[in-house]
Amino acid sequence: MTTDAILSFEEAMEKYDPVLGFEVHVELNTKTKMFSSAPNVFGDEPNTNVNEVDLGMPGVLPVVNKTAVESSIKIGLALNCKIAESCRFARKNYFYPDTPKNFQTSQYDEPIAYDGYLDVELEDGTVFRVEIERAHMEEDAGKLTHMGGATGRIQGADFSLVDYNRAGVPLVEIVTKPIQGAGSRAPELAKAYVAAVREIVKNLGVSDARMERGNVRCDANVSLRPHGRERFGIRSETKNVNSLRAVEHAVRYEIQRHAAVLDSGEPVIQETRHWHEDTRTTTSGRAKSDADDYRYFPEPDLVPVVASREWVEELRATLPEPPAERRKRLKASWGYSDLEFRDVVNAGVLDEIEETIAAGASASVARKWWMGEIVGRAKAADVDPGQLGVQPATIVELARMVEDGKINNKMASQVLDGVLAGEGTPAEIVEKRGLAVVSDDGPLLEAIDAALAAQPDVADKIRGGKVQAIGAIVGGVMKATRGQADAGRVRELILEKLGVTV
Repeated sequence: MTTDAILSFEEAMEKYDPVLGFEVHVELNTKTKMFSSAPNVFGDEPNTNVNEVDLGMPGVLPVVNKTAVESSIKIGLALNCKIAESCRFARKNYFYPDTPKNFQTSQYDEPIAYDGYLDVELEDGTVFRVEIERAHMEEDAGKLTHMGGATGRIQGADFSLVDYNRAGVPLVEIVTKPIQGAGSRAPELAKAYVAAVREIVKNLGVSDARMERGNVRCDANVSLRPHGRERFGIRSETKNVNSLRAVEHAVRYEIQRHAAVLDSGEPVIQETRHWHEDTRTTTSGRAKSDADDYRYFPEPDLVPVVASREWVEELRATLPEPPAERRKRLKASWGYSDLEFRDVVNAGVLDEIEETIAAGASASVARKWWMGEIVGRAKAADVDPGQLGVQPATIVELARMVEDGKINNKMASQVLDGVLAGEGTPAEIVEKRGLAVVSDDGPLLEAIDAALAAQPDVADKIRGGKVQAIGAIVGGVMKATRGQADAGRVRELILEKLGVTV
C-alpha cells in the first residue's frame, strides 16, 4: 500500500481552510425490507433473507414499506427539515456484484425531506450549526467479502463472496450542505456531527444505530482552499467510515493529505477513498462519479409518495423528547456538575450510563465505572467505549459485589478484565481466579502479626497516637494476601490488637 505525503495538521491550518460535507447513511430497523417482504435481520446466514424482488428477477414489482416512509419523515422532522408533500423514487444505474438489479432504487431530485439543520455541540460547549441539504430514502446494497490478500479489500483478493441479506434494507441518506468555517476544529466537528445524528435516530427508535454493524455509516467529504479564496477546492470522499473516532481521524488525515498535494503544485483528484483503521490513512478508490454518470430517471414501477400535512403532523406528535432536552433532564436527575456531565457526553457513554442506572446502579456508581474503568480501557484499545461490549448488567453486578464486600475495587478491575477477555460473568470470574475478599479473622490475624513483627517501630507509633501510621501495616497485610484482604476489617483488627481506641 502506497503511503501518501502529508503535512502536519498545524501547517495545513496555517495555509488552508477546510470545507466539509457528510453523507450519513442510516439503516432503518423495520421488520422487512424497503421494497420487499424479505426479513430485515442482522447476522443471519448469508443469502437467507432475500426474495425475488431483492434479486431483481424478471416480472417482479416492488412495494414501498410504509413504516420506512414514516421513519424517514420522523428523521426529517428531527433534523428540522421541510417534508415534501409529494416525492418520487428514481433508479440510480450502475453495475456492481452486490446490486443484483444493476440499479439502486433511491431518490434523486425529489427527496422526502430537505432544507433542514442540526445544531451540534462541540466538547467545550460551542454550538455549530450544520445545514442539511436533504434526507432521502433508498435501499442498501448487499455485502461483498473479499477473500485472500492482506487487506480484506478487493485489491489483491483471490475471489469475493456476496451476501444479499443486506440488499434492499431501508436506508435514509442525510446529506449536508458544504460546511464552512470550522477551521482547525473540522475533525472534532465531524465526530460531533455524526454522533449527534446517531443520537437522534437512536432516540427516535427508527434505527439500532450500531456503527460497528454498519447501521450508521458516514461518507466524509473534504476539500481545502487557500485562506481568503471563495471558490471551493476539489473534494475527496472517504467512504463508509463506521466509528466516531474513525470519522474524526479520517477528516484530519484527508486535510493533511490535501494540503501536501496542493503544496506540491499537483491537482487534488476528485475520487472516493478507503479508510484504513490500522494505519489511520486513506487510499484511493475510484474516480468520483457525477450524477449524470448514474443516468437517474424516475422509477417506473413505483408511484409517488404523498405525505399529507395531516399525516406529517400526526408523526410529529409522536416524536420523543429531543436529545438536547433529554440531556438537560438527565443532568438534573443525576446531579452531575456541568463538567462531569460534559465529560460523559464527550466520552460517548451517556446512553450506557442511563442504561446502567436503569439496571439498578446509582448515578455516581455508574459514572465511576464508565468514566473511570471503561473509558480508559477504550482509549487504550483505541475504540469507542460502546465497542468494548460491556453490558450495563455487568457493571451493576460488579458494583454490588464491591458494595457487599465480596471483592474490593482492585479485584473488581481484574474481574472487568476477565469479562472483556470473555472468561464469563463476574461471579464466574471471581470463582475461577480466586479473587474473593479474605474476611475470615484467622488468616487476617496471621498476616497482621507478621506485618507488626516486620515493622515494630510503626506499631509503637500507632500505640503513641499516630493512628495514620496504620496504613503501613494495612499495606503489608494487603501485600501478603495479594490484595484480597478486607481493608476495613484489617484496620479494625490492628487497632484491637494494639489496644488503640479511635
